[in-house]
Amino acid sequence: MSDFNIAAQISHLAVAFLPVLLGIILHEVAHGWAALRCGDPTARMLGRLTLNPVPHIDPMGMGVFVFTALFTPFVFGWAKPVPVNPRHFRNYRRGMLLVSAAGPLTNMLLALTFAACLRVLLLAPAEFIMNTAPGEFLLQMFQVGIAANFTLAWINLLPIPPLDGGHILETLLPGQIALQFQRLERYGFLLLVLLIASGALSAVLMPLVRGSWTFALWLVGI
Repeated sequence: MSDFNIAAQISHLAVAFLPVLLGIILHEVAHGWAALRCGDPTARMLGRLTLNPVPHIDPMGMGVFVFTALFTPFVFGWAKPVPVNPRHFRNYRRGMLLVSAAGPLTNMLLALTFAACLRVLLLAPAEFIMNTAPGEFLLQMFQVGIAANFTLAWINLLPIPPLDGGHILETLLPGQIALQFQRLERYGFLLLVLLIASGALSAVLMPLVRGSWTFALWLVGI
């Protein structure tokens, strides 16, 4: 591998660090905040409703983030799941639905925030954006922030337990069918790995991320 490629990969890692870190931490904080609003104080009592990254860091999730930032077109990672006790929910189904949806929706809002930041940046002179290190860094970081957070949102919305989409689907299914579906959780990670290895996950995600990207830029007037 050439020195140029190594430098480009490290640069991509640096550019992706803040938007992905924000994405995975705010994703988990959103779960905990929604759980608190639904009657479960577990995340708050365990100190997980904080933007301090230390309580949220998962070594394997960070390792996947570094690997994907260096070697793949999709930047992905995860934090420690926020503990939730559904027994405290005032309404189980409503609570599970809101808590599960809170994380992906937060990533979508964060992607739109990065799109708005990109819109503001483009008001600056082209010489600053294209010919200075800070301008180029911000341009790349905002673009990665949009793509990475839409990627995080759509991956988590896949209807595969234990992903958020799996929990959302479980709350919408009738009782017995929901119980049968819940038992698939033990195979969820294996299924996700197979989807990644086969390229099927990329085939599903790419159109969703591109469509979301186009919509976000249109929304902010780019």
